[in-house]
Amino acid sequence: MELKFMNKELVIVFVKNITLGKVKTRLAKTIGNEAAFEVYKALVKVTEEATDDLDNDLRIYFSDAVVDTKWQNAYKAVQEGKDLGERMKNAFLKGFQDGYNRIVLIGSDLPDINASHIRKGLNALEHSEVVFGPAEDGGYYLIGMSKMNTKVFENKPWSQSYLLSETLSELKNNNTTFATLAVLNDIDTFEDLETSDFYKNNEELQYKIKQLND
Repeated sequence: MELKFMNKELVIVFVKNITLGKVKTRLAKTIGNEAAFEVYKALVKVTEEATDDLDNDLRIYFSDAVVDTKWQNAYKAVQEGKDLGERMKNAFLKGFQDGYNRIVLIGSDLPDINASHIRKGLNALEHSEVVFGPAEDGGYYLIGMSKMNTKVFENKPWSQSYLLSETLSELKNNNTTFATLAVLNDIDTFEDLETSDFYKNNEELQYKIKQLND
């Protein structure tokens, strides 16, 4: 009897636990902790909806503690590692050890993310070793691999505007094939928020933030 092999593609989501004062801290400096908390809750919902439209296996890694009410049918765990690079590296290592051969990881604070971006990332891995979804601030909102590459996670300028350019430069020097997707903007400032369709089209969120800042 032939055994049906598991779905070979995996989508990983990194989520910060939605805790007052600990999410969207740059945004909180302009609109306050409570409003930033509401924004992040709405962004996590966008991410949930994007992944709901996928057929792939899903793993959700929380920053501090597993939340059972989010992504109810997905595998869930807590991120492990001393910095973002180590935490992502460990999540990819486990995915490859478990038999997946195309893995994409996204964050949970992108207003414009949808299932199509994630599928394009997985598709790019059919002919590239690494894929990135560039963010407007010089980082990336998506990273994917078709085989483990630990170097992309080590000694990198996390949260700096040259993170992606430095990472791509290193890949070129090592003759590693890579692809890039469409550029998306994440929300770090009130200006980012105000100009986003995510905010313009969310009257409930606008009302909450107005109430909190009046």
